[in-house]
Amino acid sequence: MIGILGRAVRATLAATAMIAAFQSGAFAQTPPPKNDYANGKNWLCLPDRAKDACSTDENATIVAADGTLTPEPFKADPKAKIDCFYVYPTVSYQPTGNADMTAGPEELSIIKDQFARFTSVCRPFAPIYRQVTLAALNAAMSGKPIAASRELAYADVLDAWNYYLAHYSHGRGVVLIGHSQGSGVLLQLIKNEIDGKPVQHKLISAILMGTRLAVPAGGIIGGDFKSIPLCQAAGQTQCVITYASFRAEAPPPANTRFGKVGGAGMVAACTNPASLAGGSGELHSYMTTSGSFGPIPLTRGPWVKGKTIDTPFVSVPGLLSAECMANAEGSYLAITTHPDPSGQRINEIGGDVIVGGKVQADWGLHLIDANLAMGNLVDIVRDQTKTYLTDR
Repeated sequence: MIGILGRAVRATLAATAMIAAFQSGAFAQTPPPKNDYANGKNWLCLPDRAKDACSTDENATIVAADGTLTPEPFKADPKAKIDCFYVYPTVSYQPTGNADMTAGPEELSIIKDQFARFTSVCRPFAPIYRQVTLAALNAAMSGKPIAASRELAYADVLDAWNYYLAHYSHGRGVVLIGHSQGSGVLLQLIKNEIDGKPVQHKLISAILMGTRLAVPAGGIIGGDFKSIPLCQAAGQTQCVITYASFRAEAPPPANTRFGKVGGAGMVAACTNPASLAGGSGELHSYMTTSGSFGPIPLTRGPWVKGKTIDTPFVSVPGLLSAECMANAEGSYLAITTHPDPSGQRINEIGGDVIVGGKVQADWGLHLIDANLAMGNLVDIVRDQTKTYLTDR
């Protein structure tokens, strides 16, 4: 008998179905009353709160190839000059089509992995929203859909965004950050509310991970966004970073869920956080020391045999690099592992979607898109902040 967790894991494999649904309008459309985002309980993260979902342990240990361990304490910046607005991916284990406004451990966990580290460079804003759940995606994939509203999920984020602009922004620059369903919601928000509109001058950048953003083949602007290009240089602002990661030795297969977009002459954009100008670059990853998505392991530790690491994250310099690549099936961020057989550090990473003991190649490294480039992304936002404040 398959329990709800097992169903949720299978539903996790429908994150791309959510991206398609945001384009096709596949779900029911009966939105309930609006949320009140003046109520702090409707936010996972807000600045200047003594404790919330972003008040989490982000300390890391630097693990060198020779096994040397160096502590890397984390410190948030309470005086950060810009803001970050985050929309989390499909994580809700609730059995209904749309989640309610009660955050579970899954929402808190994803904040720790994907967003809290940005508090070192920006004030955090992360609304709770009535996302389409894992259960709804699983039902849709099985051919027995349950009532769920993508419009409700989008409307909540739009309301939170508008409340942020009216009551929290005060003219500050903002970085939009999302993954999977969260990226799909933000993609629509940017298209509808920001691209080419006066508020665009507040946009420092958008980081849209694990989604499909259309650009003309060989181009950096056009397609989904008309006036917001792909980021191509350190410090560049009013631009977008987007990618879907796959192992270099396991590129997108014919049934890939990422890397493809519709439209004549259009391709899925790829921006390499490790080298915005193109080519290969070293990833500054923050991998978890222990963790899983349901029963799917996200690590292959221990990171160093015979040594205990007591921080929730590790940084593994020299282990991973990335480069935007394309094959006949689509474009993607190719992740290469650089083993050191003579060293003491582990020479491989987890992060594959595994079902029934089999790696699902069509998903690539979707589960750790954010972890792989977290340090690079924080550094990019830091450089963009300097440009933004200088220009202002």
